[in-house]
Amino acid sequence: MRLFGYARVSTSQQSLEIQVKALKEAGVKENRLFMDIVTGCHAKRDGLELLRLKVEENDVILVKKLDRLGRNTADMIQLIKEFDAIGVSIRFLDDGISTEGSMGKMVVTILSAVAQAERHRILERTNEGRMEAKSKGIKFGRKRKIDREKIRVLRATGIGATEIAKQTGIGRSTVYKLLQEMGVKISNPEIHKMAN
Repeated sequence: MRLFGYARVSTSQQSLEIQVKALKEAGVKENRLFMDIVTGCHAKRDGLELLRLKVEENDVILVKKLDRLGRNTADMIQLIKEFDAIGVSIRFLDDGISTEGSMGKMVVTILSAVAQAERHRILERTNEGRMEAKSKGIKFGRKRKIDREKIRVLRATGIGATEIAKQTGIGRSTVYKLLQEMGVKISNPEIHKMAN
């Protein structure tokens, strides 16, 4: 069993010194320390990538705190599972949590449930925000980039909705909808096409 250490800070104004000191005191050798100075929201972390390449089955990665490993709970769980799949355990020094042994498997299961609950809460808050915005009249989706005047001119020259759709790059049903919005009279056969 070899010990590896991982430390991360979000900005260059923060110091890795406290984390590195704790990892060394826990038995990690200098050449097995991997560090990143990057915000957790960046997926590409050179230190973490190098650590992934170096560890092997039965190795243990030491991290000072849970939030130093992943960008969020879901990311952290993904990394824990990835290392677990190759037989590498992780110990979080300050939190007293380890993924080693049967208790470690239970910890991973609990953390996975927490990550799932976190995703669910984020989705709920997002949906609540979207519903509130809609109630205030805020529209979602792509903004229209449709040349309504071109549609009006094409229609005035006697071109049908299917050809207008081809020339403008929009759907035929959208053409009918826009014609109706513009107050252009639509014939009965065209109304039948709209329904189909």
